[in-house]
Amino acid sequence: MKRSETAKLKTASEIEQMRRAGRIVHDVLARVSEMAAPGVTTAQMNAVAEQLIREAGAEALFRGVETRQAKFPFPAALCTSVNEQVVHGIPSDRPLLEGDIVSVDCGVRLDGFCGDSATTLAIGNVSPEVERLLAVTAEALQVAIREIRPKRWWTEIAGKMQANVEAAGFSVVREFVGHGIGCQMHEEPKVPNYVDAGDRRQDFILQAGMVLAVEPMVNLGGSAVAYEDESGWAVVTKDGQYAAHFEHTIAVTDRGADVLTGG
Repeated sequence: MKRSETAKLKTASEIEQMRRAGRIVHDVLARVSEMAAPGVTTAQMNAVAEQLIREAGAEALFRGVETRQAKFPFPAALCTSVNEQVVHGIPSDRPLLEGDIVSVDCGVRLDGFCGDSATTLAIGNVSPEVERLLAVTAEALQVAIREIRPKRWWTEIAGKMQANVEAAGFSVVREFVGHGIGCQMHEEPKVPNYVDAGDRRQDFILQAGMVLAVEPMVNLGGSAVAYEDESGWAVVTKDGQYAAHFEHTIAVTDRGADVLTGG
């Protein structure tokens, strides 16, 4: 059975409700992006996000999430992953430094519907190589947005995302992928950012009404990752090199991609 057969298609009304959640996520990330400077802490970013989400009447989607690997529920509204952290970093009081990067992932639920988006921010001046990492990762997401339309196999799009990343000399993370999204943060199908020629089980045909959280994660060095510590939350690159992460919640329509977290 293809995974697309288990994906719950959304109505036009449901997509509009998801757009309302997506707008909150967009506004949170825009405000946090304005804060990105040396000396700021990710805990301060999270505090601002918590306030904005609360004022919007929404629920922080990540707070309280549990996984089999994690020793405790996720404690914050934002995932803030610094430098070699790929995803699921916990906000802290460690000041960000000139030359750091921080990937900020935000999700909310509003009136029962979810929005999820991420961006990677440069702190002050970063090296040209790191600037290029951010640009290439952001472009991988834009490739998906340009290519999404009904009746296409997802591997056609993932292959183009992967080719762009690898042509730049970077690596696509394979252990973590995108996902369907709706009333739940994680729904079918799984949405990889690469093609595994030996396993087509994760492939699916795009259909109008699908809503996908597409989130390329790209490493400056090798693709291998590991958990940072026994908490089972932050995931880091095994070689200690920087990683970037960009994400949008995207509805598939008859006209192509409709970015619900684009503001």
